[in-house]
Amino acid sequence: MRLKVLSVGYPLAPVGPDAAGGSEQILTLLDRELVRRGDISVVVACSGSKVEGTLVENHLPPGMIDERVHSEAQERHRQAIAAALERWEFDLIHMHSLDFHAYLPPEGPPLLVTLHLPPDWYPAGVFHPTRPRMWLHCVSASQESRCPESDALLPFIENGVPIERLHTSVRRRSYVLTLGRVCPEKGLHHALDAAAKAGVPAIVAGEIFSYREHEDYYRQELAPRLDGRTRRFIGPAGFARKRRLLAGARCLLVPSLVPETSSLVAMEALACGTPVVAFPSGALPEIVEQGRTGYLVNDAAEMAEAIRMADRIDREVCKAEARRRFSAERMIARYIERYESLAGAARTMEASGDPGV
Repeated sequence: MRLKVLSVGYPLAPVGPDAAGGSEQILTLLDRELVRRGDISVVVACSGSKVEGTLVENHLPPGMIDERVHSEAQERHRQAIAAALERWEFDLIHMHSLDFHAYLPPEGPPLLVTLHLPPDWYPAGVFHPTRPRMWLHCVSASQESRCPESDALLPFIENGVPIERLHTSVRRRSYVLTLGRVCPEKGLHHALDAAAKAGVPAIVAGEIFSYREHEDYYRQELAPRLDGRTRRFIGPAGFARKRRLLAGARCLLVPSLVPETSSLVAMEALACGTPVVAFPSGALPEIVEQGRTGYLVNDAAEMAEAIRMADRIDREVCKAEARRRFSAERMIARYIERYESLAGAARTMEASGDPGV
């Protein structure tokens, strides 16, 4: 029997192969696999999204994102989800967004929430849902360890990246790279400080979303550290450009200041054979093996020293570890197994007349 899945993204960030956010990239991979398998995939996401299945679009207004815009986007998302549920019958709803609780369908098909962000960023009540047939799971062991006890929490499913699509023959160069959303918690200014201390060129690639705090961070912390030559900001990088940048870098710098639940870009770098130098935030020690696939450091000074040692890392070992541990195929197989298990249990309860409350 074909699966019929409704996936729900964050109402303020488009999904697609060139998406900036990790949750949007994971949703994109799952949508693609469902379509490849011949299943039904419907995605509720904001304007600018690109999906393989059917897109139910929530139009994102232009301009600065403030509380009013966010609230309006949540209401449109609520309406889009209701419209999709009225049009199609689904085996499962899969929600990926931080604010999913604001437009949670009160009843209906089994519902799975992937918690892509630190547990304390979510309201405490989400771990004790009153909605029937609702489950949550994390994307790493460290993230799961920070969650409160919950009967709704299923075992974590580690993220993965498309290993084969990341293979390229780009020539290695001398620059260091940091790549991701431009916002205070990513600590990108520490990467620029480390590159300056190490005396190497640095490229910052990423998207500045239209939040006042993010724009202020770029203007106050990043822009003064850029010179347009040896330290450059190049804006968003879609998949093809990201692959070239990662493959050509001396190393990837991940100076995150919050407990990362995962790091797709670190996995992608290793798949390209590029070592990772990172602060030991959250799940990063689960991804970076000290002295073997990169270095875990505590500040910009240690990061600078690790940059100088990056050439000691065997790039073939990085690639082999990425293939062994971080393949998208492995992650997707676990998600499909979970989809089938939850949908199958729901069908069995419905056939027996058990409401599954």
